[in-house]
Amino acid sequence: MAVKLKTPLRVEDVLNLRAGEVVYLSGPIYTARDSAHRKILRLAEKGELPFNIEGAVIYHCGPVVRRKDEDWGIVSAGPTTSARMNPYLDDILSLGVRGIIGKGGMEVEPFKGRAVYLAFTGGAGSLAAESVKRVVDVYWLEELGIPEAVWVLEVEDFPLLVAIDSRGNSLYR
Repeated sequence: MAVKLKTPLRVEDVLNLRAGEVVYLSGPIYTARDSAHRKILRLAEKGELPFNIEGAVIYHCGPVVRRKDEDWGIVSAGPTTSARMNPYLDDILSLGVRGIIGKGGMEVEPFKGRAVYLAFTGGAGSLAAESVKRVVDVYWLEELGIPEAVWVLEVEDFPLLVAIDSRGNSLYR
């Protein structure tokens, strides 16, 4: 049976999830790759992060976008390999992030008792884009470029698989 969740996530939301469960996620999520993780952590340390990521879900994704009048449209939003973000994982989760979306898995220990890793199939970026209802905001576009900027995406019923749960169970082991 699938679980429907809405962001921001509460600790109770993630503690009840089990590896192997299907989740349909709705609400705002934040894309972030390598450069964005470094910038988020740098600004958070100074108390200058321009958005609140308590309860947030970060999606390891560099979306393909296009301009639609004054707005942005998402053409493709497939996951990037999450293992590259392992060096930032513990610090990012310490900011209150409750979920990470990506492909390929991550270190298990940092998730225990506080967050989950949600997998989306690689190579299905256009399918992921169907769950994106709108671009809410974008941060650091000029500085980091399209794939590395933080895109705030409003998603609806984004289909995901709990691949690492908060108990340390991993589908990758």
